[in-house]
Amino acid sequence: QVLTMDARNHGSSPHSPLMTYEAMSLDVQHLLTRLGITKCIVLGHSMGGKTAMTLALQRPDLVERLISVDISPTTTALVSGFSAYISAMKSVRIPDGLSRSAARQLADDHLRPVVQLPQLRHFLLTNLVEVEGRYAWRLNLEAISHHLTDIMNFPVFHKPYLGPALFLGGSESPYMSSKDYPEIQRLFPKADIQYIEGAGHIVHQEKFEEFVTAVSKFLLSP
Repeated sequence: QVLTMDARNHGSSPHSPLMTYEAMSLDVQHLLTRLGITKCIVLGHSMGGKTAMTLALQRPDLVERLISVDISPTTTALVSGFSAYISAMKSVRIPDGLSRSAARQLADDHLRPVVQLPQLRHFLLTNLVEVEGRYAWRLNLEAISHHLTDIMNFPVFHKPYLGPALFLGGSESPYMSSKDYPEIQRLFPKADIQYIEGAGHIVHQEKFEEFVTAVSKFLLSP
């Protein structure tokens, strides 16, 4: 059974002014309780990976295995361009009456100078939705912008998660580097650190088959 969950202020989940990893971990805990799930394998990418790590460190009893995709339990402020991306997204203005394809093209053109990687722009543009005849971002950009420091950082933990963990990075991405290894190993002593060749930050989109193979192999390992 696979469950995919939209984080707060993302997708179809409710908007909230609070946007911390502790709060997002509690969201997952509440979902598991509501569904009667007492143990799960948790997988998250980027911010979702930090949420998954927080859950494993807060409630190791709930987490059978952890998979963190292209993110470490460290600050990512220096390698992330998301502050500029959010500013660019907030400044997009789309006139009423445009078709969906024209609206996406207009937003794409507006973001291109700031978000130069086509795959990343496509990823961000999946959040452009039509609401009552007008186009808007379904992300809560105000809350995300307000809590960007929290999102870029990682909570302080002293007790490690002792279950199996996979840290799966993209070889072309700066988000998971060798300088992060000591902190990964301190908090996740059973961590297996791997890279998918040729992948950037959005590993699962850019190298889908290799990503699925690596995850499946980890899930089947003793």
